[in-house]
Amino acid sequence: MQSLTPDQRFEKLGLKLPPAPKPIGVYKPFLIVGNMAYVSGHGTVKDDGTLIIGRIGKDMNMEEGKLAARQVGLAILATLKANLGSFNKIKRVVKVLGMVNAVSEFERHPFVINGCSELFASVWGDEMGIGVRSAVGMGTLPDNIPVEIEAMFELTNDGGNEFR
Repeated sequence: MQSLTPDQRFEKLGLKLPPAPKPIGVYKPFLIVGNMAYVSGHGTVKDDGTLIIGRIGKDMNMEEGKLAARQVGLAILATLKANLGSFNKIKRVVKVLGMVNAVSEFERHPFVINGCSELFASVWGDEMGIGVRSAVGMGTLPDNIPVEIEAMFELTNDGGNEFR
């Protein structure tokens, strides 16, 4: 899949994007500054627009948490697609901040956030799809979602200029 574009890679994965989430507060879900695209914290939006709910270590195990993080990655991809029209306009993943709603004894936050990171690597490849990352535990997240993730992306030279 090395010679494929990000759009072609996503197509080959056979995944479906959920609806791009709408803000439920005073913020922008997507913003371009210079050659960077910033995506606000996204939650576990499913294809039908509902949320995956629960706390890792109490309501779900870490494998289910990893799948929830993958679903957050799909929600982020939906926002990118809605605002840029194409994953090809992203040059690389720069940073991912993953927040995990887990019991205090849970210590495998990076494993959970791998669900999103592995998705991004499958779309942009290992070199451009893996950026720097933080994976942290939270005492709670909005609506009791298990994972929230925000991300930063570098745009290609023609990446977002006509979308500003």
